[in-house]
Amino acid sequence: MTRSDLVAQLAERFSQLTHRDTEFAVKTILDAMSDALARGHRIEIRGFGSFSINRRPPRVGRNPRSGEQVVIPEKLVPHFKPGKALRESVDAQVPIDDTPLEKPVQTGT
Repeated sequence: MTRSDLVAQLAERFSQLTHRDTEFAVKTILDAMSDALARGHRIEIRGFGSFSINRRPPRVGRNPRSGEQVVIPEKLVPHFKPGKALRESVDAQVPIDDTPLEKPVQTGT
């Protein structure tokens, strides 16, 4: 689902709101969440999940083109942890595909 899909679905569900109002509401919520994470706050939405910031420590990597070592600086990255209700809902809704990912290897007989 994309942002525009979410706006369209909310506008359809709440007919008293215009498409523009719905778009503004979604933008406002996402901006508030982004600002909170940027300030280092944790966001918890009961029944859905929580957003937090994880620290990736500095490390030494390699430039794939030249092979030389490169120091990769520390990064702060957003992290989402789904809540129990969301995990259970997804688990109950997603059909399990029984087809194997790869063909089994056949041995000569």
